[in-house]
Amino acid sequence: MTANNQIAEASIKYLAEAAGQAVPVGYKQTEVGVIPVDWVLVSLGDVCGFENGDRSSNYPSPNSFVEFGIPFINAGHVANGVISLQEMNYIKREAYDRLGGGKIRARDILFCLRGSLGKYGVVSESFGEGAIASSLVIVRPKAGLVSLRYLANCYMASALCQKMIELWAGGAAQPNLGAREMAKFLLPLPPKNEQTAIANALSDVDALINELEKLIAKKQAIKTATMQQLLTGRTRLPQFALHEDGTKKGYKQSELGEIPEDWECVPFGNVMSIRHGRSQKSVETTYGKFPIFATGGQIGSASTYLYDKPSVLIGRKGTIDRPRFADTPFWTVDTLFYSEIKQHADAKFIFYQFYMIDWMQYNEASGVPSLNASTIESVLTRLPTRKEQTAIATILSDMDADIQTLQQRLNKTRQIKQGMMQELLTGRIRLVS
Repeated sequence: MTANNQIAEASIKYLAEAAGQAVPVGYKQTEVGVIPVDWVLVSLGDVCGFENGDRSSNYPSPNSFVEFGIPFINAGHVANGVISLQEMNYIKREAYDRLGGGKIRARDILFCLRGSLGKYGVVSESFGEGAIASSLVIVRPKAGLVSLRYLANCYMASALCQKMIELWAGGAAQPNLGAREMAKFLLPLPPKNEQTAIANALSDVDALINELEKLIAKKQAIKTATMQQLLTGRTRLPQFALHEDGTKKGYKQSELGEIPEDWECVPFGNVMSIRHGRSQKSVETTYGKFPIFATGGQIGSASTYLYDKPSVLIGRKGTIDRPRFADTPFWTVDTLFYSEIKQHADAKFIFYQFYMIDWMQYNEASGVPSLNASTIESVLTRLPTRKEQTAIATILSDMDADIQTLQQRLNKTRQIKQGMMQELLTGRIRLVS
């Protein structure tokens, strides 16, 4: 069977999906659906070359990695079009020189063949030398045939590329690809000027996404610093920092170090009681009004609630280091503790205090991480008056709300980008006349 016949056979599902679609004037039917008449449908192998890493005896072993040298890039280093140098492996110059293949060049695309199929990174002009592990393949666009930015910014991140991966990766427990399979991927190809226009449009959206990510990271860093100051009392809110006579309040020593003179150092058991979750089997229902929480998050809904007041939740087993806050009625399963907060404490303030603690240091199991209710209640915390607790919690909650709004905007922008890619990659939206 020829490669073209294989492509046609493998694409039969797309023909089936496309059948019955009306073909507008100026468009044509193809194996991947309707595209403009002035576009061509090619296989990736028509417009790109491929190069695997060296898989001979020259392949570097982990014990040959060095602290400084030439980057040896594996699948864990590529994602979202970027190559990360974090936790990078390096090989010596002589090891690099012995390699017979897999040496990267500027403007190469490094594509993941195993594990997280479809992750990719683009080699920048300034990256320099490097070599790839066997989990990656180099995709090298052929000059004059396809735009790198169109291929990387639009096609590689598209739903169509994902469909091609699913088609050619096989149904094994650990799906994998090779260069031969990638070469058969179908690619709708506009004229070169339209490729450039599409890439530019998506680059503008990427720039907005990048700015939002930076802003969120900045806001999160500010919030973390604010928590460290306010929750320890090192910084006081102005309305609580002075005595009635106008003099500044001082500090005193405690089991947790220096704290404000009007704060207490108490075990969490003084302000809360840790309660066990229960099996959800008798209350779980498809249309329940109340969330059922486990250590990993919501797992279903319940017809009734286990507790209906603001509460701090923390894992009894499994994820013990990610406390969460619930201010609406809920149900928790046996692996997730909930808490009854006493009247002289603000539940949200206690949650932020929980958030600052490294709970893994209190792990009581050698296997699955575990916490004991009495252990949690014995951990010490710093406690101001209820009024100051509420004021601090309000400030931190406002910061959380600001970050959440930005995160929602980021998620929406990413969704818009995905929609744009689908419209632009099929030519339903044209950027040039």
